[in-house]
Amino acid sequence: MPRPAATEGACLGWDEAEGRPMQTLLDTHPWIRFVVAILIVVVAVLAVSAVASLTVRAIARRRDWAAILIERARWPFRSLLLVIGLWIAVRIAFPEQEELPALEHLALILVIALGAWLVCQVFLFLADISVSRYDVDVADNQVARRVRTQMQIVRRLVVVVIVVVAIGSILLTFDQVRAVGASVLASAGIASIVAGLAAQTVLANVFAGVQIAFSEAIRVDDVVVVDGEWGRIREITLTYVVVVTWDERTVVLPCTYFTTTPFENWTKYGSALIGSVEFDVDWRVSTDGMREELDRVLAGTELWDGRTSVLQVTEATGGFVRVRVLVSANDSAALWDLRCVVREQLVEWVRETDAAALPRQRVLIGDAPAPEAESAAPPATSPAEPERERPGLFSGTADGEERAESFTAAIPVQPIREADAAGEPRAARGPSDGDDGS
Repeated sequence: MPRPAATEGACLGWDEAEGRPMQTLLDTHPWIRFVVAILIVVVAVLAVSAVASLTVRAIARRRDWAAILIERARWPFRSLLLVIGLWIAVRIAFPEQEELPALEHLALILVIALGAWLVCQVFLFLADISVSRYDVDVADNQVARRVRTQMQIVRRLVVVVIVVVAIGSILLTFDQVRAVGASVLASAGIASIVAGLAAQTVLANVFAGVQIAFSEAIRVDDVVVVDGEWGRIREITLTYVVVVTWDERTVVLPCTYFTTTPFENWTKYGSALIGSVEFDVDWRVSTDGMREELDRVLAGTELWDGRTSVLQVTEATGGFVRVRVLVSANDSAALWDLRCVVREQLVEWVRETDAAALPRQRVLIGDAPAPEAESAAPPATSPAEPERERPGLFSGTADGEERAESFTAAIPVQPIREADAAGEPRAARGPSDGDDGS
């Protein structure tokens, strides 16, 4: 039988008895075959990764998200392809080795883990793209803060679910685990009760975190007052909430705190606020002059938003007059500074301009003098000149009137019938329309 020319030099020799070429060098040395397979796998992985990267860039040309997707998914995608290629190389190089089942089991575990890593990165990419559409660096950012808060909770929850599913899939690859699966399912009721009792606090915080995310009780960057501390929500997780106070301290509270304890949210429906400044002054204070000084102070600062400017005497007991000033600002930080400015300027005005209004303690020693027989007559006022209406918190300005309407509800008035006006006894009249006679 003639020898094929194609096999000359590619084999170690020709087997005359069998009529076929002898085993090649790759057949006789499986490690050489394995090294060659690894080189082929590496080249294939780099080629497939490059093709996938070019494809994504071509589809999303002139888009920023393509670079973000490649940056996130590059290494998990390459690692997954490399493990799959090595798995194939091992099967080709060592088809009859005793260690092959163990190596295949290890490869399967790595594929599941790397697949979970790739799925997590793709989901995080989609979450980042969704959040990037909402800008929080604007004045009206309630929708953006709501979306960011919900996405923070959702992305953590989804990652936890993916990791748990991956761990469960890895455990199911072991025969011993599958063998006891029936027993585990049979005792699932008892196990769930025990686990629920042991992790009651943890589960309560997890459910509270999900409730916070979708109930919008708080959002990221909300200004809140918790345990007497004024701060801003920095982070919301499945189990705890991070609050950074005004003096840059970090307060970590469990999620159940915000579902079981009352707290103040200053930015629930908007960031604009009204604050008060109170003064205890003498009875001889000129409230009109103090009000004019308040208008001058507010006109000279950019902290005031122009909505509310009220000065009222709210109390006159104990030998002092309590003067309360109400001002408004766009946010809590501006309101704090505005209150300090108003307090400082009005204190300066009282001390320098209206010294009679300085608070004094009067002490009477001995008997009080007898009152004069005739007191001085009060100055006559012109009836033709009406008293000027002073603006108040609920009156005098359009903003005050609108605020008053929110606290006032119309009370229906029943019309008086002619019989009621005439004083006729009810027993003498028959039941009217809609009256059951009771």
